Amino acid sequence: MINRRNLLLGGAAGAAALGFGRVDPNFLFNSAFAAEGRTLRFLGAEALTGNWDPTTHTNLGQLIVEGFVFGYLTRAPMKPEKPDELIFELAESLTPIDPFTMEVKLRKGVKFHNGAPFTSADVKATYEYGCLPDRPAQWYPGLVKVDIVDDFTCRINTKEQGYPATLFYYLSSFLPIMSAKDVANKAQLSARMNGTGPFMYVEQKGDTTVLKANPDFFMGAPKIPGVEYKFVGDTTTRTLSLLNGEADIIERLEQEQVETISKDKRFNIHKAISVENKYLFFRCSKKPFDDPRIRLAACHSIDRKQILEILGVSGTFSKAHISPVKFGYAEVADYPEYDPDKAQKLLAEAGFPKGAGLPELTYYTSVGFYPKTKEYAELITGMLQEQGFKVNLQTLEVAAWGNLLYDKPGGGEGNMIDCGWCTGSPEPDLVLRTHFHSSSKRITGIVDKEIDAVLDKERNAPSLEERKKILQTETLPTIAKKAPALALFTSVFIHAYSKKLDGLYIYPNGMQDMTKATLA
Repeated sequence: MINRRNLLLGGAAGAAALGFGRVDPNFLFNSAFAAEGRTLRFLGAEALTGNWDPTTHTNLGQLIVEGFVFGYLTRAPMKPEKPDELIFELAESLTPIDPFTMEVKLRKGVKFHNGAPFTSADVKATYEYGCLPDRPAQWYPGLVKVDIVDDFTCRINTKEQGYPATLFYYLSSFLPIMSAKDVANKAQLSARMNGTGPFMYVEQKGDTTVLKANPDFFMGAPKIPGVEYKFVGDTTTRTLSLLNGEADIIERLEQEQVETISKDKRFNIHKAISVENKYLFFRCSKKPFDDPRIRLAACHSIDRKQILEILGVSGTFSKAHISPVKFGYAEVADYPEYDPDKAQKLLAEAGFPKGAGLPELTYYTSVGFYPKTKEYAELITGMLQEQGFKVNLQTLEVAAWGNLLYDKPGGGEGNMIDCGWCTGSPEPDLVLRTHFHSSSKRITGIVDKEIDAVLDKERNAPSLEERKKILQTETLPTIAKKAPALALFTSVFIHAYSKKLDGLYIYPNGMQDMTKATLA
């Protein structure tokens, strides 16, 4: 098991930004130079959707590709020791004017890949479009209005909706900035990516997304002339491709592959506490998991230490429903732990002594994307059965599992489904409000007034300091008590890459900064 205190992340960093202080704008900067070397080949663990509108998906593989192509107002290194730090990119400053207004000063001289200049109009179009409730990737706190002051000054305005504008402080590292003209032309937006980032979209060739270096990138043209992201769903195949020179970098490794690659001096292994918790989500809108006592009984039936033994280097202990690299993280004192006696007591109180009378429960898991899912799902199934739960485990390939993931009218498929949730921002509500507020209930279908109340309270806090306090003392403990999901562990993201690749920074959500990288 990896302890976050001794797990180091690579890369430079600036000053902490908790109080909207100045952050280092040079984190991503490099001097201009001509592209050289060869195209980098990255084997990813998740297939892309084929729709390039960033608001149409929650696909991590696609978020990684978007990180190469699009620009963001800020970037978030999300180091465990500074989880709330931001680095300015397209923005030069974020300044609260009043509780419902945050002013954004923009960098001048930036162009989209199609040659159009980047201005306030693009921020306005991106934020107002991305926050529409009909967007499949509707991660955000509510509708928003962006007022344009001039071409390089705009103000995020939430007064009509009544929630603080500062909620967009950490979201500034998550919303990729789209061209206003593309947002107005949805067919164009879906057909190809047009960003301000270091690499430009070229084409999709089967399972491979082809990118080339942006010679006009405002931080300087990347030295690596291109990136090819290829979906390879099998961990062993990704490993063999790296070893035989067909790939330069691979992701989502398991213990066995780490041990094999570590013996080869041609490669580096990168391990980082991720922004992703892996959850066992309960279908809370359906019996029997509409009863929090049954959910908690299931939680107390699961020995998460045994899961970590199966995972090896791929996971670390969690005692909250957000990762340690999220703003507001704190271990929850009464987080549900393995306790068969408590499980039996709760089952009896709910009218199902020793599980008698419970229906058979279907548990869905995936294979090929997350490490060791089949192995630990079999362990969880056995532990639940020991306490009287009747569980039918269904192991599915990633696409089939993804089709069953989300809640729907009448309740989502089955009774339990495991899934990670990985967002490139310290903002905790990208997880908490998305999954546990009744306005979203993305996977669980949960509708709980007490959970809604503590989520609304932290969202509406007048300052970051007060919001952090509410998160740690009210929001996270309430969610743990109601248990709409169990955070099984925090993922440790493991990448392996050629030592010929130098100057790479890997974010805790798997996105990568290659603006300074070279590939011999």
